[in-house]
This record gives sequence, structure tokens and C-alpha cells, in this order.
Amino acid sequence: MLFHVRMNVHLPPSMPKADAEALKATEKAFSQELQASGKWRHLWRIAGQYSNISLFDVESVEELHQLLSALPLFPYMTLEVMPLCRHPSSIRDDDS
Repeated sequence: MLFHVRMNVHLPPSMPKADAEALKATEKAFSQELQASGKWRHLWRIAGQYSNISLFDVESVEELHQLLSALPLFPYMTLEVMPLCRHPSSIRDDDS
């Protein structure tokens, strides 16, 4: 199942810089593991914002929820999740 996920990150201004940097490093490593596994298919930054648009390829809504809630930055995110399916007018035979 494919999902379009927008992630908006809102770190508290009072968070010490060292804590924020450590949290971001942990998030980066985890997200790169998910990308290497094929579960996190695409990741794009939204210019000028601490936000991204991502595509996930997972077996179920439950799996997506588990992956997203395991993200180190999850407590500081607002998420918009949209399930995707192939459009009948698409000229592609696959999800490339």
C-alpha cells in the first residue's frame, strides 16, 4: 500500500541545541534505514519549511502507523496521511 505523508516538525524553541541535534541525528539514521528497506520510498524537503513530503510503501495502515510513531521526531510532528491507489488514466504499469 502506498501512502503520501506530509510531516511538519515543531521542535520547542526551549529545547537545548545539543538535544535537538542529537534527536535529528537519530531521526536521520532511522529514516535512512527505512529508505534502504524500501518502506520509505521517497523523501522530499518542502523549501523554506521544516517539513517534508514522503511516500511510504507498506503492507497495511497499521504498519504505517507503527513506523511513523517510532520516528524519534514523532512527538514533535503534525502528520497528514493520504492513502494512494493507481489512477485508471495512468500510463504507468507500476509505481515507478
